[in-house]
Amino acid sequence: MVERLRDAGAILVAKLSMGALAQGAKWFGGVTRNPWQIEEDKTGSSGSSAGPAAATAAGLVGFSIGTETLGSIMSPSSKCGVTGLRPTYGRVSRYGAMGLSWTMDKIGPICRGVEDCAVALNAIYGPDSRDITVGEAPFRWNPEFPVSQLRVGYLKSEFETGDENRKAVYKAALDALRTTGAKLQEIELPKLPAQSLRIILTSEAAAAFDDITRNGAVNQLSGQEPFDWPNSFRSARFIPAVEYLRAQRARTLLMQQMDVLMRSWDVFVSPAPGSASLLITNLTGHPAVAVPCGFINNLPQSIMFTGGIYDEGAPLRLALAFEQATKWHTMHPKVDWA
Repeated sequence: MVERLRDAGAILVAKLSMGALAQGAKWFGGVTRNPWQIEEDKTGSSGSSAGPAAATAAGLVGFSIGTETLGSIMSPSSKCGVTGLRPTYGRVSRYGAMGLSWTMDKIGPICRGVEDCAVALNAIYGPDSRDITVGEAPFRWNPEFPVSQLRVGYLKSEFETGDENRKAVYKAALDALRTTGAKLQEIELPKLPAQSLRIILTSEAAAAFDDITRNGAVNQLSGQEPFDWPNSFRSARFIPAVEYLRAQRARTLLMQQMDVLMRSWDVFVSPAPGSASLLITNLTGHPAVAVPCGFINNLPQSIMFTGGIYDEGAPLRLALAFEQATKWHTMHPKVDWA
């Protein structure tokens, strides 16, 4: 990916912070702060791609690269008010990247706008003979495709939860989306209990870092709470192989159910983060785009567009239409560089 960016003319200027072993905003140098609330920020910028999202939002870089296993492009992009693209699993080579979950890891761009994401993806996608999961499939991007011809579903119930401020932000976002010509129809996700399949990620992550669990180096990480990686790695050794294999078989059923669903839709829309679709589509490998859609208490909120396997073009097209119909992508945090 780095080679392809350079070949495309990108000027690579920095390696940015990430959460320790790809979790959260805490790393050995401290906590990556959200540029929208630098002074008050106690939780950081969220997700293992915290640095790329925060740096892009603050204008430190023109765009950045993040990784996602279970939300680490979508979540920090949402919290920092930038546009994140999680490509289809097997779209971008992961050669040279730290592995967390071999069957779930993905690499994608974090930018200030939708078209930048399309340009960046176009530069980095495709097989390289070094990551054998990458498929030979074209990236079709047509920013002029009529939005009215897209089959668009939305997870209505997810937009109607939370307090009045949240409901108001998402109502306004859906109203703006409808002005683009998009015809939204309510859909439902497969009923298979996807939360039970999280042991796939936990098991694979524990295997990826088993050496440091065995030699005690994992004890040096500052995060040692019950749900931090060190304790996840330790407890995952008690997950039976039978359960991991059964979870993978159930995952295949989930993939089949999502394939049936997406035969009827080009894109579906959901809140970001917090949508049940986030876990499901990270398990099934579907691509998604998160773009800012408003503010609550001076912090960005985002909306997510999910497409079919190897079809990033459709969610990018609808996200671009939403971006053009709103002002949120033009709003940036005021950072004091003194």
